[in-house]
Amino acid sequence: MRLRGRKGIRESLESQPELVVLDAAPHRGKWKQFFGNDNPIYVELGMGKGQFISQMSVRNPHINFIGVDMYDELLRRASEKARLAWEEKEVPHPPNLALLRANIEGIETMFAPGELERIYLNFSDPWPKSKHARRRLTHERFVAKYKEILNENGEIHFKTDSVSLFEFSLNSFADMELVMRNISLNLHKDGPREDLVFTEYETKFYEKGQPIHRVEVVIGEEALRKHREQKLNNRRDEQAAAQDGDDQED
Repeated sequence: MRLRGRKGIRESLESQPELVVLDAAPHRGKWKQFFGNDNPIYVELGMGKGQFISQMSVRNPHINFIGVDMYDELLRRASEKARLAWEEKEVPHPPNLALLRANIEGIETMFAPGELERIYLNFSDPWPKSKHARRRLTHERFVAKYKEILNENGEIHFKTDSVSLFEFSLNSFADMELVMRNISLNLHKDGPREDLVFTEYETKFYEKGQPIHRVEVVIGEEALRKHREQKLNNRRDEQAAAQDGDDQED
């Protein structure tokens, strides 16, 4: 993908060190120092124009967000959207958001083991040709890296419009014996999910009536414990409801 950026784009990015990070290396293992707090860190890999990550940061002020992309022009657009999203808050810059220019191939050089709590993969390039399977962001070689940098509460949230990529991803997660939950083949079939933030692509696909596929992958030990506990509680609630129904019939 080639993007034609405005003149002076690099200078614009360099003038925003409080928001735009052009070199992740100095921050590896120190991202909480960048934000100045100990809040969880959520990362979107391939943020595009930044709509999702900007709105997420506004909705969740007690979580730190990092949007990652490798194109200067996308970072410029994302920085504009981020400031616009926070405009009503009357703050000098988004306090819980960073926009990182980086190639996801080297994600292990950007974040230290256990530094992140959640990774978002939204409408990643499906790389449809079989020979390009290793480039898909849900390929085992990438997921292995995600597992290293996610902490005990770590999760991966994945959305796509591509049926082939979704099938590939589910198989990839299953082959790695990862726990999946909230699998949806048509996320907005009953209308737009107000509890979820749309990306630019998602808005376009939804308006065209194209199904959106989504899954959450549970990685960290504490996240797995909470997931199993929730499943057990749900099962007990179902059994209790069934018992109440039997008692009423009697």
